[in-house]
Amino acid sequence: MYISEVKIENFRLFGSGEKALVLPLNPGLTALVGGNDAGKTAIIDAIRIVLGTRDQDTLRIDTTDFHQPATGGERAEQIVIKIRFRGLTATDCGAFAEFLTYENFDEKIEATLIVSWVAKRNTKEGSSRRMLLSEWRSGANGEGPPLDFGARSLLTATYLRPLRDAERAMGAGRGSRLSQILQNTKEIKNTGAKFDLQMDPTPDPTTLSVLGLGDYANHLLGQSTGIRQARERLNDEYLKPLSFVNDPMTARIGVNGAQDDGIRLRQLLEKLELALASTDEVESTNGRGLGSNNILFMACELLLLAGESDGFPLLLIEEPEAHLHPQRQLRLMSFLQAQVRKKRTDGQEIQIIVTTHSPNLASDLSLESIVLIEGGHAFPLRQGRTKLSKSDYRFLERFLDVTKANLFFARAVLIVEGDAENILLPVIAKLLERDFHSHGVSIVNVGGVGLGRYARIFMREDPGTDGSINIPVACVTDMDVMPNNAPWIIGKLKNGEVIPQRPQSKRRWRIKEDFPGDGLEQRRIELREKASGQHVETFVADEWTLEFDLSYYGLSWPVWRSAFLALNDERIQSGATTPSEIVLSAKNEFRALSEQNLDTSTLASHIYAKFANEEASKAIAAQYLAEYLEKISKRNGLSSDQLRNALPPYIVAAIAHVTTPFAEPVNDEPEPRR
Repeated sequence: MYISEVKIENFRLFGSGEKALVLPLNPGLTALVGGNDAGKTAIIDAIRIVLGTRDQDTLRIDTTDFHQPATGGERAEQIVIKIRFRGLTATDCGAFAEFLTYENFDEKIEATLIVSWVAKRNTKEGSSRRMLLSEWRSGANGEGPPLDFGARSLLTATYLRPLRDAERAMGAGRGSRLSQILQNTKEIKNTGAKFDLQMDPTPDPTTLSVLGLGDYANHLLGQSTGIRQARERLNDEYLKPLSFVNDPMTARIGVNGAQDDGIRLRQLLEKLELALASTDEVESTNGRGLGSNNILFMACELLLLAGESDGFPLLLIEEPEAHLHPQRQLRLMSFLQAQVRKKRTDGQEIQIIVTTHSPNLASDLSLESIVLIEGGHAFPLRQGRTKLSKSDYRFLERFLDVTKANLFFARAVLIVEGDAENILLPVIAKLLERDFHSHGVSIVNVGGVGLGRYARIFMREDPGTDGSINIPVACVTDMDVMPNNAPWIIGKLKNGEVIPQRPQSKRRWRIKEDFPGDGLEQRRIELREKASGQHVETFVADEWTLEFDLSYYGLSWPVWRSAFLALNDERIQSGATTPSEIVLSAKNEFRALSEQNLDTSTLASHIYAKFANEEASKAIAAQYLAEYLEKISKRNGLSSDQLRNALPPYIVAAIAHVTTPFAEPVNDEPEPRR
């Protein structure tokens, strides 16, 4: 049995109708990801309210839990939370027989359990009661029999809160969580024999049950001279003078009292604590930190869930990454994924729902297990719900690492193909007064591989039904079509050589003549259509590549300067030369090049030759260029408008898409050569 769907209406940020939350779930592990205030905790709390938790912690409903539209208006008068269970076993059907609903899934009738929880707000003035009585009902529309306490107790979930005190939960004390867990494990309940004082010889302690060990400890304590003398002195000198003749008071000292076995076992287990040691034999004198104790806590809860033979095995964990370093986070997620594949003795599989803000955890999960929570809506990323193809899913299983998984938590995403864009665009955006940090933009460098695949994560297969993910995504890609004279300039051809004809030759590079008529525009459309639609937009270089376009539109000298510095970076770092010497040499060569009165495209091709022919590092050049733009902005007062006029339009448009639009373009000329 597993939760297949959660529907929440009028609870906190979730409204009703189209604004209600509908969360489809798979068996096994589901991770809810998204930014702060997206609604992840509200979902967990809704499940806790309906199912209850094993630690008997009750979540009280407040007036503010009833939804109020962001635009104002009255609070909702009724909260409805509906949870559908599928995959019921024969045992489940027997336990919930009177509450079942029979539904048609893929032309097959299936028994399901639907639990609806309804709470009505108390609108009576002057009343201290926040809400009227809530109720749990069965049936597709809540018209079935109400669930009694016995039925609801079979559905309770195990819940680990985000700011959990694992050390306290695993410590000794009245009502400790450790005692609750141990008391319900089969090893504690069913292993070992009772202690009988009359047995001869005295039984081996290792053969005794936990209760037997408690009774044996009482026996040994009673034989202790110190305990016996202290008890006798307490009784004779203090309690006897305070007793009545017909009501004597007598003290006893022992491990547990003389109540029934269940109470005695609980009291005994409440005296135990759980701590981590280096090995089974050696008890460490140094305590473990919060992270290790959290691992211990989760392991203990899973011990109970896996060992039970009845009830619904659901584990809710908020922020499992709390206090864990990245490698331990990955280890934990692999462990949780392994746990949900195991079957209990009753045939049930554990279902785990986690909320996380950790790119480490998200990167270790299959997209099939991730649900993006955004704007009060749930967007499963499994197959059939996104624009991703089967090959896209296989690709992302291999390449969606922690550096890219931050896209799940961003307010906007900029996807780029190389290190140069990754380094340069955040600096340009900041100089244009569109700082990525201030706008919550994550930049994802896919290294020239699969740009559209990452973008299609945010595109829904059926936006009419699912809605669209309201996270702007910009993909920045090269046009990869060079000017007609560029092959000789950048060294693709030697002087006098003729351009090989396509498609007969093996030539992979392309020039503009390869696209007659509206061919270039058609190529641009094809590149855009790989990942454009809904809130995703692909921005194609206006001419050729980033470096060429920067040179073409107004930053010819800064790019030339940066290329020279990149070519000599190792000599600069070793002290063999200085940046000033390299810049002086660059100026002299750039002046000679400018005096040839080349057209803009030819000049930009000569600049790009430093990267294509002389192999200047684009990443190092981008770093030098970013530093130079920041310097002339501060020193010479290069304004954001002047810089914007010197940039390729596709770069400006991509930055605007993930931040905020720019005002109408201005005509001030930039001064990039200063």
